[in-house]
Amino acid sequence: MSDNASSLQSMLGLDSFSMFGDDEDEGPCGCSVSFDDGTLVVDADDCSGDLAESVECRQTVIDELTDRGVERIHVHRNGREYRYEQDGVDLLTSAGRFIEMVGERDEQVAAEAARDPLSVATDLRSRVGPIADIGIESELISAGSGVGSYEQVLSPFVGLTVANYYVDRSMAEDARLAEVRELETGSEARIYERSDSVPFYSLDLVDLTLSSEERSVLMDAYEAIADGFVEGERAASRAIKHVADEDVDPVLTAVLEKHTQGYGILEDIFADPSVTDIYVTSPVGANPVRVVVDGQAMTTNVYITEKGVGALASRIRRTSGRAFSRASPTVDAKADLENGTGVRIAGVTDPVSEGVAFAFREQADDKFTLPGLVANGTMPAEAAAFLSVAIERNAAALIAGTRGAGKTTLLGTLLYELSPDTRTVIIEDTPELPVNPLQSVDRDIQALRTGSGSGPEISAADALKTALRLGDGALVVGEIRGEEAQVLYEAMRVGANANAVLGTIHGDGADSVFERVVSDLGVPPSSFGATDLVVTVQAYKTPNGRKRRLSAIEEVMVREDGIYFESLYEIEGDQAKSTGRIDRGESRLIHRLTGPAEEYADIRADIDERKEFIEDLAKDGVTGPHEVAPAYADHKQE
Repeated sequence: MSDNASSLQSMLGLDSFSMFGDDEDEGPCGCSVSFDDGTLVVDADDCSGDLAESVECRQTVIDELTDRGVERIHVHRNGREYRYEQDGVDLLTSAGRFIEMVGERDEQVAAEAARDPLSVATDLRSRVGPIADIGIESELISAGSGVGSYEQVLSPFVGLTVANYYVDRSMAEDARLAEVRELETGSEARIYERSDSVPFYSLDLVDLTLSSEERSVLMDAYEAIADGFVEGERAASRAIKHVADEDVDPVLTAVLEKHTQGYGILEDIFADPSVTDIYVTSPVGANPVRVVVDGQAMTTNVYITEKGVGALASRIRRTSGRAFSRASPTVDAKADLENGTGVRIAGVTDPVSEGVAFAFREQADDKFTLPGLVANGTMPAEAAAFLSVAIERNAAALIAGTRGAGKTTLLGTLLYELSPDTRTVIIEDTPELPVNPLQSVDRDIQALRTGSGSGPEISAADALKTALRLGDGALVVGEIRGEEAQVLYEAMRVGANANAVLGTIHGDGADSVFERVVSDLGVPPSSFGATDLVVTVQAYKTPNGRKRRLSAIEEVMVREDGIYFESLYEIEGDQAKSTGRIDRGESRLIHRLTGPAEEYADIRADIDERKEFIEDLAKDGVTGPHEVAPAYADHKQE
């Protein structure tokens, strides 16, 4: 096998040559069975495999359980995997124990128990004697108690054998369908309201709509890639053509692509634009995947397998270059899905958690500009114009907000307001700011990556010291959260960086930010006075889902008796509105931004003119970076 094939199989957590155990037995129905570490694996390619409907398949399973018990039963049939657990497994394993214990005492009852254990359990409840006692001792009677049909306990979780997930197709009786969403991947999401819990996010996957013939082609194409027969670009489509020798089906191609080159079922979930977070909680076998949709936490019908999280861990180690093991049990990394969506990944493993767990968060959209934020209602044009002028004139600003409020999105947006001749050094742990898009519109951006894992990484504080030597210009810190805060403020205080200084910080308003920087991060209050602005963003719920907005712009005021704040813009209704402080000539920052040959009124006039310009761009739909950048350049030449 080629190195590429081995790497792919490791990535997906699958072994195409040992899907079942070493020893297989063929049952009375044509299924072949084997045991794998507490799991009975049933190969039903030539049979029904439905343990609720097929008496013969059920008998095959029970016959195998007469001398040993299992925790799980997995049925593989034509590319699908059906997982039976808990009550259904208890019923079948107790039937196997019952048959083994009855032996030759009553062969007719034993034979019936192999075919219809529910009926036998019901009959034994009304009987007395040695056989009834065996029914109690084997737990067959208790396993069948309260069970009205096989469908009730033998309703399996379903997935593809080439994938690392399975879905629960059962539904709570009180669930009420609230919304249906068609996803770009071809899958469908249904959101159900539940009276006793959070909403239920049910995925109806395109993977599971494939016919038996299509699944057969999919598995053969997967093997062609895993075995190295097909490699390189467009491997999925070429693999399908290789095994089918006919026109490529785009649906099959997409399914194969996401399970070989992409991130599997995560591609389907993040195809819903309202999903911002995905949580894979350990132990994964006991916990469904959970999501955040429009700010609302929901439980899904999806389970990631142990092999699945193991494959994710291996892939993250390779792509990020960071250790992730018992010795380094946490990881922070970035991934790009097949649809181009950037995702930030936080992972934990033993001994920090019971097994591997992940949190996936959709990264800030790097396509936003200030005209774009005005167009989508995040902020009014007047506030956007003020921020544009302030950043262009080298203000020092902190972007504050709670988790998921859009801090990084706004920070990335403001970087487009720096003039093209401004050299900018960006310091980040996990890359989230739009470095490449900024460079593509002729901005001079140098990124520095920090970290605390193994390998050749430097601390945020050392990165800041390095940044100050990489050229005079703007300084941007992706997130201020530790020792780098003191270095940053010392640089600002002594004037080592006379250009714009920007960063994000967790907090809900200027008072909260001041408390965090001074009390938690140890920055002297006098040094905090080098900050010009605290810009706060927030996420809020609307009837149409979660939205984000600018909630406040506060300027930092320095007096002999300490630091205080004055609001320049604050929420009034649904949007931030001017407090009138700028118009009254009371803004400290406007006075500071005034050049040698300028007056306060000149800066106000600049803001008014910028407001009209940004409004026009927003109305005309000129909102993308590659449209806004030349528009800015042309405007400055006029």
